[in-house]
Amino acid sequence: MIPVRDESDDWFERALEDAEESANDDDDAADEPSVDGTAEQFGALGGIESAEAASQRETAAETAAEGAGGSEGEGELFDEDFGAALADVDVPNAGADETGPEGFSELDFGLAAGTETDFDEAVDSDLPRLELGIEGLDRMIQGGVPERSLLVAMGSAGTGKTTFGLQFLEHGLARGENAVYITLEESRRRVIDSATEKGYPFDEYLAEDRLAVVDVDPVEMANSLQSITNELPTLIEEFDAARLVLDSVSLLEMMYEDRATRRNEIYDFTRSLKEAGVTALLTSEASEESPYASRYGIVEYLTDAVFVLQYIRPDDFRETRLAVEIQKIRDANHSREKKPYEITDEGISVYQQANLF
Repeated sequence: MIPVRDESDDWFERALEDAEESANDDDDAADEPSVDGTAEQFGALGGIESAEAASQRETAAETAAEGAGGSEGEGELFDEDFGAALADVDVPNAGADETGPEGFSELDFGLAAGTETDFDEAVDSDLPRLELGIEGLDRMIQGGVPERSLLVAMGSAGTGKTTFGLQFLEHGLARGENAVYITLEESRRRVIDSATEKGYPFDEYLAEDRLAVVDVDPVEMANSLQSITNELPTLIEEFDAARLVLDSVSLLEMMYEDRATRRNEIYDFTRSLKEAGVTALLTSEASEESPYASRYGIVEYLTDAVFVLQYIRPDDFRETRLAVEIQKIRDANHSREKKPYEITDEGISVYQQANLF
């Protein structure tokens, strides 16, 4: 059973303080994306057994999760002003991210020259819109995604969900927006390193106080979720964040053994993101049964847009391919075709004019 903490200090403030302290540590120590490292940052959580590496975080979380629920008596979240708390956050750079199959060219899919994208019937809407920043995928959405939408990138391991999130933030940051990246899977250092490796200057954005990167233990977040849900809209408004990424919501869902509790907690959390006035992207593991369903079958119903990232393994393909499909976007006209993509050193590129055959 996950113990419910009753502390006056909050997860985000402590995370930012520890990020500042860790910037002065040796690089070798800072680069360890382990559950042990996260437990040290947030204090020992009674009854929670840590793993030795980031790749074991999910297993450790499943072992620890025996039904958690946010507590209303956890104290005030973010005692300090959000903007002030971010003012002294330090920065690292360069690392690794999810990788997919070997690169391929458009001709591998049989480029249909001159073929127009098959869009849904046009949507008449005056809603302000934004680009995702993913080459090819934006051309599959007429006019762009409505601002303040809640999005989810859903796929199995290695399909580029983390890359999707980093690229989404980079596109906004490069245009002067502020952004927040919350990771439940990797260390803060690893996230910044991965972005830097792709040419995204996250260190500069951090120095300019336009980006917050926070690594949170999923158990810690589950224990504080009620407070986070209540305070998040105000904090995002104070920081003036236009985009937010949570990677991944599946680890948060895993903390709740009871299905009703899980659904209620995730519903409240996603509702708070919508009320915050930010365009938010969640990443989620796909179900083992279907690439069109999330691991717990919740987030695809609570979000405004669903992007399905999947492997294609037809018998006539010599190699596994990656394909993206837009399952839904509320108030937007979009293609329903499945298109190939690849993960490069610079991010995700979708071959919008290519066809899978």
